Amino acid sequence: MIDICLLGTCGMMPLPGRWLSSALVRCGPALTLFDCGEGTQIPWKSLGWGFRQVGAICLSHMHADHVAGLPGVLFMIAHAGRTEPLDIYGPVGTQYVVDGLRRIAAELPFPIHIHELKGGEQFELPGGLQASCAPATHGIPCLAYRADLARRPEFQAEKARALDLPVQLWSRLQHGETLTHDGRRITPAQVLGPPRRGISFAYITDTRPTEVLNELARDVDLLICESMYDQAEDLPLARANAHMLATESAGIAKAANAQALVLTHFSPKISNPSFAEKAARTVFAKTRAAHDGMVITLDFD
Repeated sequence: MIDICLLGTCGMMPLPGRWLSSALVRCGPALTLFDCGEGTQIPWKSLGWGFRQVGAICLSHMHADHVAGLPGVLFMIAHAGRTEPLDIYGPVGTQYVVDGLRRIAAELPFPIHIHELKGGEQFELPGGLQASCAPATHGIPCLAYRADLARRPEFQAEKARALDLPVQLWSRLQHGETLTHDGRRITPAQVLGPPRRGISFAYITDTRPTEVLNELARDVDLLICESMYDQAEDLPLARANAHMLATESAGIAKAANAQALVLTHFSPKISNPSFAEKAARTVFAKTRAAHDGMVITLDFD
């Protein structure tokens, strides 16, 4: 199971009642943060998921509304008692920006490992999430992310009983261990069912739509995608600023065969995101406009 909280839903600048766009992901007890604009720690604190268990931060790009909150978040993590390493992923230039921001958060009780990515890499996130990224189009190095949680095949107890295996050994096989019992070599394949579909989400923001992003989000259970503009007449502005209309975000969801779309990163001039939702639904019906604090749970079928 994956829980995702949209901590904030605004682009460019925080507004009264709307924090900057970021998403906190919980898989088991482990947390991963996607983007970290100024003030991110405030809605996070209100959520009550804690700070100590965050093991990774994924940054889409180095504009202030996505990274300026890092010192405050690092401060909260430090005061939560974390001593284990923290991984920060981001595009080329992440090291330089994080080093600068850490001048006001220099003394931390945990090491930070920075990973600069170009797009196409695969890596592991806390809680067993398998992540990948793709380049986005925003005028500066920018990344979109995807995370998948695999599902173990079903343990078939009747097969284990037919092999006269004690119940105490079942969990070891269920977790993929090959073992020996009564002189026999027993493999997980002998007691497990066929492969089962896992769950996945993609996080795409600050970009124009591209085929690469369609492929990144292919068949995800949830696409979290920017909706900087909601009116068709804003298309020249979206092109000039390398952002998307709500209908363009919906186009990615449709092309990718996503199961659901949640819109976020609304322009400060958008006072009512429901208009973006309505526009997007003309292209992709399973669309919702996010609101600050929205929690979405993805579970196995």
